[in-house]
Amino acid sequence: MLYNSKEISSQMANAIRFLSVDAINKSKSGHPGMPLGMADVATVLFTKYMKFNPSDPYWFDRDRFVLSAGHGSMLLYSVLYLTGYKDISLEDIKNFRQLGSKTAGHPEYGHLSGVEMTTGPLGQGIASAVGMALAERHINARYGKDLCNHYTYVIAGDGCLMEGISEEAISLAGHWKLNKLIVFWDNNNITIDGSVDKSSSVDQTKRFEAAGWKVLSVDGHDQEAISSIIKQAQSSDRPVLISCKTIIGFGCPSKQGTSQCHGSPLGIQEREIMANNLNWPYSPFEIPNDILNKWRQCGTRSLEEYTRWQQQAQKAQTQFKNDIRGQLPKDWNKSLNKMKNKAIKEQIKVATRKASQMCLEEIIPHIPSIIGGSADLAASNLTFVKGMKTITPQSYDGNNLMYGIREHAMGAIMNGLALHGGVIPYGGTFFVFSDYVRPSIRLAALMGIRVIYVLTHDSIGVGEDGPTHQPIEQLASFRAMPNILLFRPCDVIETAESWQIALTMEHKPSLLVLSRQNLPLLRTSSRQNMTSKGGYVISKAQGYRKATIIATGSEVSLAIEAQQKLQKEGIQTAVVSMPCTEIFDEQDEKYRQQVLGRCPRIVIEAGAKFGWEKYVGPKGTIIGMESFGASGPAEDLYRHFNITVDAVIEAVKKYCRI
Repeated sequence: MLYNSKEISSQMANAIRFLSVDAINKSKSGHPGMPLGMADVATVLFTKYMKFNPSDPYWFDRDRFVLSAGHGSMLLYSVLYLTGYKDISLEDIKNFRQLGSKTAGHPEYGHLSGVEMTTGPLGQGIASAVGMALAERHINARYGKDLCNHYTYVIAGDGCLMEGISEEAISLAGHWKLNKLIVFWDNNNITIDGSVDKSSSVDQTKRFEAAGWKVLSVDGHDQEAISSIIKQAQSSDRPVLISCKTIIGFGCPSKQGTSQCHGSPLGIQEREIMANNLNWPYSPFEIPNDILNKWRQCGTRSLEEYTRWQQQAQKAQTQFKNDIRGQLPKDWNKSLNKMKNKAIKEQIKVATRKASQMCLEEIIPHIPSIIGGSADLAASNLTFVKGMKTITPQSYDGNNLMYGIREHAMGAIMNGLALHGGVIPYGGTFFVFSDYVRPSIRLAALMGIRVIYVLTHDSIGVGEDGPTHQPIEQLASFRAMPNILLFRPCDVIETAESWQIALTMEHKPSLLVLSRQNLPLLRTSSRQNMTSKGGYVISKAQGYRKATIIATGSEVSLAIEAQQKLQKEGIQTAVVSMPCTEIFDEQDEKYRQQVLGRCPRIVIEAGAKFGWEKYVGPKGTIIGMESFGASGPAEDLYRHFNITVDAVIEAVKKYCRI
């Protein structure tokens, strides 16, 4: 069929619409409203402005596209298929939302090339995109525009803008003047429960303007106007919000403009009505060759830029190549190993938060790709070390971020930094406030990315700040989360070992849970990274083992003190330090049994008892918290909650029947 240029553009958008409708109808599940409403915007963006190469989906200098409104996943899958990504076929489109399919209900990072991040929890996409845009500016400042010079585009809906995380993220984007960040707001005035005005009267344009953004508006179904507005946005000196006035479910006369088409299949009858309305005389999943060819041609539009970048990258310094591959420099941990030896020689007694800072002093000068930061707690988390430079709108080449009191955004932005590539992010807050970061940590675990969280003030050892600042259930809850590593080190050596593991763990996020109070040095050797076993015997029984005491963090020193007193009474015990249960669980059965022993086991940890049952077994007990904390000196709190040396001794005697 022959079309004029305007008709071709319209039919190219319809190709997105009908692939989306057909896939959702076939799966009997999905969200057609947004793909129908934003098809024109996506068509203009991908056919005229996006810099990408379907034949090399991970080209470092590609533009990033984040579908923050992840429920509209079929829009993204349709575009990837139409532009010629080899990783997706028409069969994958037909298998939308089926078990094992690449085309999951919401976009999942790592399942399909072209999906830049896992989205679905609203607000996470736009917040993480801020991190991507910041990474682009940072690497551009370090290595130049020939190697890094691209945009980050986002499609976000009203739900993304209502979620609180968006407020923190957009304020930082405006503060940092991230002018390569362009957000398309699907302004259709509809949420699941009805029209937006039933739950919100916020003027989003004024809100973004107040945060330092440039705000533009466009008819989201006028492709010429959309093209013009994108061109205007690209010349901005600030991040840009484009308010795209759209009709949800565009083209489906009986349901468009209402919440009825948000999250339910249209059905065969409605599809026929829509096909007549939009002049689409094709069977389900049929894309006419002329339209498909036009789309495929657009997929090759950036080949000249791609070739030019490859030539520049070939000539780039080794450090750039290592950074974008996520590789650590050779001998990056040499100074760190020397610090461990010095700590043993001098018997350094410090809080593990201070030990972490000591590690960073030896790590940061040797890993240029690291970017650290804190949610306005650097003086407490000790995440800043001498020689670090803070990133500002005037100087993006630093390695420290001042997030302000914005834990929610910090977590998502760190995800964006890691996803962009070329950067290894870490960020700090109090462990109890990890609950603010939890949704982002969960996404990092889902995506399998290297993000490191420095979480200090790890227990009732916080003391006088009281129960609001004393984490209780957090240790157990994060240990229950798949694909993360939680480290609770007992001294300087275990802290350094935890950092070494976290930095080399490319496909898992790591949590370093650190003490406020000083702890004695317990390790006598650093020749082997014992934390890499997850748990190990830190102090052997001097004779036949009658009990095993298992502890983490600050409680390991209590366990060893109890062991020494029991030893004087002739009761031989071994102390196991368990800095990372996740790694310990991965060890073979023989090793685990060797460490834990077959005698009664006593666990001591200043946190919730939940989860330790599997290590204690039928003969033993757990000394821990069964309530929230209290305000008072740390020493008094440990006695008040009976997390003491005497409690350990009493438990050992009870279960050994002595």
